[in-house]
Amino acid sequence: MRMQIGAFLARRLSEAGVRHLFGVPGDFNLSFLEQIQDADGIEFVGNCNELNAAYAADGYARILGLAAFITTFGVGDLAAIGGIAGAYAENVPVVHITGAPPLHAMHSGALVHHTLADGDYDNIGRCMAEFTIAQARITPANAAFEIDRVLRMCWLERRPVHLQLPSDVTHILVEVPDTPLALTAPSSDSEQLCVAAQRVVDALNTAHAPVLVVDADADRFDVTELVQKLSEKCDIPCASLMPAKGALDETSPRYLGIYAGAASAGRVRDAVENADCVIGVGLRFTDSSTGLFSQRINPNTFIDLRRHDLSIGAAQMPGVMMRDLLARIVEDAKPAVRPAVIDSPVLANATEPGPSQTDEALTHTTLWPRVRGFLRPGDVIIGEAGTAHAALVSMSLPAAASYIAAPTWGAVGYALPALFGSLTGAPSRRHLLFIGDGSFQFTVQELSSILRRDQKPVIFLLNNGGYTIERLILGARSAYNDVDDWRYSELPRVFNRRENTLSFVVKTLGELEAALTQAEVADRLIFIELMLPKMDAPALLKQFAGRLAEFDYGERGPRNPSPAVTQVGRSVGSAYERNHVVDESA
Repeated sequence: MRMQIGAFLARRLSEAGVRHLFGVPGDFNLSFLEQIQDADGIEFVGNCNELNAAYAADGYARILGLAAFITTFGVGDLAAIGGIAGAYAENVPVVHITGAPPLHAMHSGALVHHTLADGDYDNIGRCMAEFTIAQARITPANAAFEIDRVLRMCWLERRPVHLQLPSDVTHILVEVPDTPLALTAPSSDSEQLCVAAQRVVDALNTAHAPVLVVDADADRFDVTELVQKLSEKCDIPCASLMPAKGALDETSPRYLGIYAGAASAGRVRDAVENADCVIGVGLRFTDSSTGLFSQRINPNTFIDLRRHDLSIGAAQMPGVMMRDLLARIVEDAKPAVRPAVIDSPVLANATEPGPSQTDEALTHTTLWPRVRGFLRPGDVIIGEAGTAHAALVSMSLPAAASYIAAPTWGAVGYALPALFGSLTGAPSRRHLLFIGDGSFQFTVQELSSILRRDQKPVIFLLNNGGYTIERLILGARSAYNDVDDWRYSELPRVFNRRENTLSFVVKTLGELEAALTQAEVADRLIFIELMLPKMDAPALLKQFAGRLAEFDYGERGPRNPSPAVTQVGRSVGSAYERNHVVDESA
């Protein structure tokens, strides 16, 4: 059949499950956006800038499995590249489409706008190739083949891809397949699969204390259900690395919690490090997921299941797909009975509730137990890097809740536009965002997009006057870690003229309870500004920050002054200090 190239791309995106195309219009992509308007099953969703569009696509993909966004060539691409790199680091399948200058300009080396005006039209592609798994410049000759190839690679590897769509080819008619896009995983080598499954089953049958440990790829490749079936059938306890927070049912009696090396809760650490058979599912041992490489897993008893291969001890076995292998193990493994894990904390130093008064000033110790009680099954919870993520990862989540964060890339400002993406992808679920004031200032514009589409999340703004995670690492008294103290709770009304939001400024536990009560019943966007002490933080973050300073700066490098000797500093005369308590014990 014959179709216009742009219409074919829109059709293929829709067949891949993409219902919304995020992005920013520019002259080189307008011809394609006209086709998107006419396409069935896909809608353009504008963002305030290209970086936010990339983050929104990331959040959308984590909820629905695949996302797409569009920029204009050069200036738009490079504005988005941080979000694309983040999706690559976090293994998130995002299709980046750029409206490129017309082919005739490329062929003649014309010095057009949005380029470096040097006639080089390959430099942007070279940049994007560093942070994407597949790339192509679409032409009438290659459109049908390259669009399918690149989309399949995005799905196969669960990582971003890059398509350049020249503005003068979008409406060219070409021959295209009349069959739907097939996003199917490659099959395993049957003999290799049988051998691998038997070896894993044998290891489980002889183990007295096995454990399953999953990372984010278990969620990205949709095998968490198989992991939980294996856990239930054989009574095997499960743990998650931090990037896989929320991937498993944390209400299960077999769920241990988060394994993070030396930062793990004692029972979690003992179960993983003393296991005689550790089955890892998509594990990547990064500094942030292992308490700075403090994991201790016996390599001789470690079975490492990866996307398309595995290793059992030192033996490597290619050609075995993760999903195929887990399905076979679930089928072949013998049922076993082992003691259930009950009431194990997710991480060491998890916050516990304590007695309090309604006029008690808000702190992290008193805040997070109330937050845990506010969570409901099925919630989508987004945690910004820093204090919010450290607290959320330390608590157990309700059944069917989803957790979105970017702990590997750690981009400040990721969470707000990611919230916009997840809200767009799953509008029927309740979405909760927890974000610090410094992070909020990075991408605050996307609050207007949320309001424009009348979305109704609950946003918790942690106002502690700047970058607390950085202060804990270094610069506790340094002005470079301060941010200006905005009137955050007034911003929903600034960004939207309709009276369809509800804002609170919370300084005490009583005010928090009142705000949460309203948030439970109000059918509108809820914005809760939490006034917290400047140097207060969850225990996990304080522990990690001290170790990170040693890791980053070496034995003789700079350190924060000891609190026993020096009072935590204040920025003299700052507006923030006049309105916030400073925790002198931090």
